[in-house]
Parts: sequence; C-alpha cells; structure tokens
Amino acid sequence: MSTAPQTTSRTSRLAGYLLALGAGATWGTTGPLSTGLYGLMPATSIGFWRVLLGTVCLGLWALGFRRELFRVDARGWLLVGLGGGILVALFELAYQFAIAGAGVAGAAALLYTAPVIVAVLARVILKEALTTVRLLLAVVVMVGVALTVTGGSNAGAEAARLGIGAGIAGGLLSALSYALTTLMARFAVPRYGAVRVLFLEALGGVAILGVVLTLVHHAPAPPPTAAAWRGLVALTAGSVLAANLFFFAAVRRIEAAPAAVAATIEPVVGTLLALLLFSQRLTAPGWLGLAMVVGGVAMGYLVEAKPTA
Repeated sequence: MSTAPQTTSRTSRLAGYLLALGAGATWGTTGPLSTGLYGLMPATSIGFWRVLLGTVCLGLWALGFRRELFRVDARGWLLVGLGGGILVALFELAYQFAIAGAGVAGAAALLYTAPVIVAVLARVILKEALTTVRLLLAVVVMVGVALTVTGGSNAGAEAARLGIGAGIAGGLLSALSYALTTLMARFAVPRYGAVRVLFLEALGGVAILGVVLTLVHHAPAPPPTAAAWRGLVALTAGSVLAANLFFFAAVRRIEAAPAAVAATIEPVVGTLLALLLFSQRLTAPGWLGLAMVVGGVAMGYLVEAKPTA
C-alpha cells in the first residue's frame, strides 16, 4: 500500500500546527504593544484603528491583485461579514479592556479559557461529547486563571481607572468571541478562503465598531502622534493581518482543537514581553496559574487530538 497520502497528510498537519504556533506567537505581541499605546490614546480607539488599518490594507491589495475577494454570496456576507464582524468588534473592545484592567498576563490567561468554551459549545452546537478530560481541563484552566489574575501586576495598564473587575469581564468576553470565531472559521475558511474571511470579518468589525462607539459617545479618536501611528501599524501588521492569516491557514489543515493547542503559546509570549518591556510582573502563584492555563489546555487537547485506533 502506498504511503504517499499518509505522508502528505502528516506534512499538512505539521504545517497546520506550525501556522497555529506562529499565530499564537504573533498574537502574543498584542498586549505589550497595546500597553505601550495606553498613554497615547484610549483603549477603545486602539481596537478601532488597528482593524481599520488592516481592512484598508486588505482592500487596497484586493483592488490591485485579487478583485475576486469582493465577490461573495449572501451567506458569506451574513455569516462572515455580519456575524464575524460582530465577533471582531466584541473581541477588540473586550480584549483592550482586559489588558487595561488585568494586565497583559491576566488578560492572556482569561482569553485562554476560550478552548473550554469551545468544548462546551461543541457539545451544544456540534453534539460532541463533553468528556471527563474536558471537564478536568475546565477545572485546571479556571483555577489557573484565578491564580494568574490575583498573582499579577497591572503596572503599565489603565488599571487605576478601569479596575480588575473590568479586566475580568473584558477577558471573559474576549474569550467568548475568540471561541465563536474559531468555530466560524472552521466552517467558513474552507468555503471562502482565509484572506476573504479575514477581509469580510474585518470590514464588518470596523463598521460595527464605528457605529457602536459613536452611539455610546466614545467616537474613535485619531492617533495623536507619530509614535501612536507606529504602534498601530505594528499592531495591524502583526495581530490583525499576519496572526489571523496564519490561524485561518492552520484551521484549513487541522481541526479547531489542535489549532487551539499551538495557539496557547500566546500568553507565554505576551507575559515574557511584558516582563521585558514594562514593570509588569507575576508572583509565584501567578506563574503557577499561567502554567496551569497553558499546560492544562495544551495537555487536555493533545490527548483528544490523538487519532483513534
């Protein structure tokens, strides 16, 4: 029997893991870069402008090289443009508040409750079994989140104004939107392609952010300085364009669960960058909590990702 198809499959899965790992590492720059911008502009404006810049870049590229990117059926506009746009808007606002209120490490730990949410939603939506492994995983991750948030430092964030409560609420909402985006991408990317999905959800997200922020009297303020523009360009290139393209390319090759395994590198990268660049720190319980979040999610899903005999 020829082993060529099996070799091709293994190569594709390895590429998927590496792409998801690259996505997680790139997303890990979001917290430190955002923290550096908090002294220059409001958190709500940061989320809006980085998505707007990403949308403009993709739109200009499509006009020059891939005009078919604009040709999408009604289901694509509804599912990805509107549905994905709502999730992008929710994530952008929630994660900025999480970073500002709970610090980089706390926000990253809260975000990585998302795979637990995926497990629960997979049971409800996809009728997958909620196994003992997933229940134990939920306990480990939730305890880890509590330790990380209570054992971390918010230095360099807007914590004095927002508070830890806003950080926790923002972190959990960002996790929910991340989980739903993962499920949506698993369905949409094979049908529409990674770049088209990213463009549609970014376009919908920036439109929804602009309307919502204006209605609540927090209209996005333009970047006030050259330093703010540089920070936003770095955020756009990394966490909006590169990271999402990596992740969407990953979920074309591997399932959502193992993709989530590799992406758990994000809180490690974010925390290490925060320690290097700012005065944020973790106590011993905080480090233990972060390890529980990353290790609990990764080990649980590595077990479930093993092929069955």
